[in-house]
Amino acid sequence: MKHILKYTLVSALIVGGGACTNLDEELKGDFANNAPLQNPGVGVKNNVNKATPNDGLSGAFSRVLNGTANHGSYFSVQEISSDEAVITQKGGDWFDGGIWLSMHKHQFSSTVGGINGAWNDTYTGIFQCNELLANASITAANKAQLRFLRAYFYWRLLDVFGRVKLAVSSSDVPQSDRPTVYAFVESELLAALPDLPAGKAEYGRANKSAANALLSRLYLNANIYKGTAPDNADYDKAIAAADEVINSGLYSLSPEYKDVFSPANVENVEHIFVAPFDEVTGSGMNIAQMTLHYPSQLTYKLAQQPWNGYSTMEEFYNSYDAADKRKAANFIAGPQKDVNGNPILDLAFDKGDTDGPEINYTPAINMLAPNGSRQAGARLGKFSFKLGQNPEMDNDFPLLRYAEVLLNKAEALCRKNGYGDATAATLVNQVRTRAGVGALTPLTAGTLLAERGRELFIESLRRTDLIRFGAWGNAWWEKTAHADAYKILMPIPQEQINATSGLGANKLTQNPGY
Repeated sequence: MKHILKYTLVSALIVGGGACTNLDEELKGDFANNAPLQNPGVGVKNNVNKATPNDGLSGAFSRVLNGTANHGSYFSVQEISSDEAVITQKGGDWFDGGIWLSMHKHQFSSTVGGINGAWNDTYTGIFQCNELLANASITAANKAQLRFLRAYFYWRLLDVFGRVKLAVSSSDVPQSDRPTVYAFVESELLAALPDLPAGKAEYGRANKSAANALLSRLYLNANIYKGTAPDNADYDKAIAAADEVINSGLYSLSPEYKDVFSPANVENVEHIFVAPFDEVTGSGMNIAQMTLHYPSQLTYKLAQQPWNGYSTMEEFYNSYDAADKRKAANFIAGPQKDVNGNPILDLAFDKGDTDGPEINYTPAINMLAPNGSRQAGARLGKFSFKLGQNPEMDNDFPLLRYAEVLLNKAEALCRKNGYGDATAATLVNQVRTRAGVGALTPLTAGTLLAERGRELFIESLRRTDLIRFGAWGNAWWEKTAHADAYKILMPIPQEQINATSGLGANKLTQNPGY
């Protein structure tokens, strides 16, 4: 049966997102027989879902869905500022006043792309936690869950903005410095630990392993957050927290990397704490829309047309060995077909593009702006797309997972004992063995940073890692090197500064350097 689909490509496809050229395209695709696809959603077609507990905490825990895997908030800030993801200006598409170009080039300002969304989405979660914690009859177990969650949200603010208000009730408070926020996050996690479950957490909730996994991340970055010299005592604490997770016996590396992120990844053996996205009950994950070219709708029979925004940079794509299973899982590259194997076309293709109208996701990108090719750049395929999916994806997003804990322990050992540490090498190579590649030798700061990038691609950790490894100011594609230490923090959003201008001692002030 032949279907003829008519699409009108109109500007402002998404709120705060990229625009696309006005153009009527008639795209044809025969959906009778499915041809082999790149990133076929592991064959999943139906909704794979599990209900979160009816424990009265969903109003707070559901807030992790906001900003985690959609455009214009925390995900955008963490990824577009790094060397692993980019939004190019494609003529009139995706310029948005230059906010994403500025983010890529580290020309940060108090109105740069995504920061106000990241601030609002995170504080909304904190306020929900505070509201539930204010109930005098709350059980110790539920209180521990909420204190963990609030600490997680404050970790995000600590990492991105540093100097924030530590609001733990409805009362307003002054802005705290970054070391104070660090100490608060640590103390809240430690306070929550005794009353968190020792066994597997209920779906979408936390347990002792979640608190310890977050502590391992926190302690690994402690000297950055405290503004002090590296301290072996912090690395010892990172190792101990990681060991609590490893020795719990609750988690293991998933046999297949791709399964950790698939549309059917509910309660994967590697997941410690997740954002439980679902196309019906847990919306907010739009990665397919954010990354795929408009006619790629025909490849996956998507319910709506994608937005053609995000891709990865050639150097990052090429950092993977050809045999690395993660390369095939993380990216969509090369000529694109419809479900029958026929080429899909961009009828408004760049006339200078030698590929012509046939969509070819080339790893190389011609330029950042103003005329980045509409079909250049390998696309973000890690959270694979199921056939016929809605704009809201089903894939759970691991906020904390076992492989990161292994890499955290390995790095803490290296920073304490040197990069020749044998246990560290064993941990890193467990992760690499799963990826189908050989042992990483020698283990150095540079090779470990690269390995973390390959494993943790688009899990919103790359910015944090680059800062910790001293590589944040390095030059990369279309970004010049800088030595601006103040840029390890994002500016406080101007909207927030304006909103608190009349609060006297409680008003927000800008981070130094901006």
